[in-house]
Amino acid sequence: MGSKDKNPRKKKNLGEKVQEEPSKEICPEDINKLVFEEPEKEIRPEDEHDTEKFEISINFAQNGKVWTRNEIEDDDGIFSFSVYKEIDHESDDPDPETISECLKRPDWEKWKMAIQAELLSLNKRSVFGPIVTTPENTKPVGHKWVFVRKRNEKNEVTRYKARLVAQGFSQRPGIDYEETYSPVMDAITFRFLMSLAASQNLEMYLMDVVTAYLYGSLENEIYMKIPEGLKMPEDLKSKAKEICSVRLQRSLYGLKQSGRMWYNRLSEYLLSKDYVNNAICPCVFIKKSSSGFVIIAVYVDDLNMIGTQKEIDDARTHMKEEFEMKDLGKTKFCLGLQIEHFQDGIFVHQSNYTKRVLKRFYMDKATPLSTPMVNRSLDVEKDPFRPCEDNEEVLGPEVPYMSAIGGLMYLANCTRPDIAFATNLLARYSSSPTRRHWNGIKHIFRYLQGSIDLGLFYPKNSKCVLVGFADAGYLSDPHKARSQTGYVFTIGGTAVSWRSQKQTLVATSSNYAETIALHEACRECVWLRSMTHHIQESSGIVTEKEPTKIFEDNSACVTQLKEGYIKSDRTKHIPPRFFSYTQELQKNQEVDIEYIRSSDNAADLFTKALPTTVFKKHVHSIGMRRLQNL
Repeated sequence: MGSKDKNPRKKKNLGEKVQEEPSKEICPEDINKLVFEEPEKEIRPEDEHDTEKFEISINFAQNGKVWTRNEIEDDDGIFSFSVYKEIDHESDDPDPETISECLKRPDWEKWKMAIQAELLSLNKRSVFGPIVTTPENTKPVGHKWVFVRKRNEKNEVTRYKARLVAQGFSQRPGIDYEETYSPVMDAITFRFLMSLAASQNLEMYLMDVVTAYLYGSLENEIYMKIPEGLKMPEDLKSKAKEICSVRLQRSLYGLKQSGRMWYNRLSEYLLSKDYVNNAICPCVFIKKSSSGFVIIAVYVDDLNMIGTQKEIDDARTHMKEEFEMKDLGKTKFCLGLQIEHFQDGIFVHQSNYTKRVLKRFYMDKATPLSTPMVNRSLDVEKDPFRPCEDNEEVLGPEVPYMSAIGGLMYLANCTRPDIAFATNLLARYSSSPTRRHWNGIKHIFRYLQGSIDLGLFYPKNSKCVLVGFADAGYLSDPHKARSQTGYVFTIGGTAVSWRSQKQTLVATSSNYAETIALHEACRECVWLRSMTHHIQESSGIVTEKEPTKIFEDNSACVTQLKEGYIKSDRTKHIPPRFFSYTQELQKNQEVDIEYIRSSDNAADLFTKALPTTVFKKHVHSIGMRRLQNL
């Protein structure tokens, strides 16, 4: 079947050898000419559907973004991260969106310098090939300028940044790009590395690659509309600019494959320097020497270096030899996390982000509360977390319910496991939130107001042993007969991985629900053991290959999993896979399921609303501390 596009872009023949074209330079001296040539703004059509299905973003006045409530999911964390970026960059003085806006601002000179720096980088990396008449059957991609002020952990502006970005949304798979997947370090791996740095008394340094994406080579032939400031060659000056384009020789920000091209470039270089890498954690590169080791954890263009001082210094040196780098010193602020280095450990928190969230939702002067949610009623009809009823009014699009959920999810996924259950519970009603649910959101905000500086503390010289806790909240959602899975894994007594999630199956008993929760915890445990063992063994750290203890508070469930499947009227309907997988892990001495009293099970935090005393006990037991108490 033919393509629907009548003008498909030209695709490079697989056997064709691409010749390196002479690069075309943008003249920074032409900056004043550049500012008057603006690309046309995209016009957004007005949506005239049912307003209850939609919600305006918290920065709607600046970006005009509208979300569809019943279409947003956050399994991959993209939505919560986008809300985090909106809150993090939200201010009374928003960043400009066009060069014309930059020109009207009092800080124009700083934006001008940022634009000149970007143009110099494009020239230095030979991003642009020659300007040519656009080949037949080829549609060039567009471009735009993006302006951002980079801030530190105190929300102070440290750098003005301008990027010329390709409009990759118009690229088509199979023609303009093949593969786009580019791995990034996940939060769990980063927390483990911080716990490792604390327990082994290692150093942590942060480096930033300047214009990282411009180092990647393109595998497809891509043409772009001519950017402002790029000089037309003499033989084409008589032709209209619209029929000409420039061929890209390097990957550019905005292209769908740029992230992958950069990762491949960095990976090839590090492997050539004798670093080792594993598919279990593809963004962690490790190099061991006779005197120590260095671990480089990659998150796009941010490189965290963890290890012994000499090996870190060597790594910083050879990275600077290959790439243009910014040495940011000891890691103090990374991916929105504030990292404090104390004599007795490492403390990671998000105090400044929490303050911005509270201020953004006008809760910065609210009365503090001691727990993130109210105790739930056993009467289903009086449960404050019941779904929207027929006679209830759904919140209008002006109430930022989804924005609040996204902001809280980012906290719950990074440094605040104490609000994970309450946030997960309220996130279920994003498609039709009511005033009751909004009050639940405000309850979490009030709890955050009283615990702004709460975070995870990884103590020094602690034993690097993985321990798990699993629990289930039977019929946590009585309205749909679903239970809640909760688990948490600690290293050195501090949480590195946790989850609070509604089960997808209907459990007919608490024993059934607990079996499912243990099954999920064991799946996570297998990956955690693989990841931690790979990093420790590659670094030369001696580890004891003992089974990981997972504590569970349902004695019948523990007995069944230890002694084998017991067929009875109450268990014969449970799918055998929930027993066999965990039993196989126990047989192979990978996990050891042990009983623990419910009052000592830290996983209770992730499955139910708790009284204040019990809640604070469990929060302390997973390594959460107040900054003011350290």
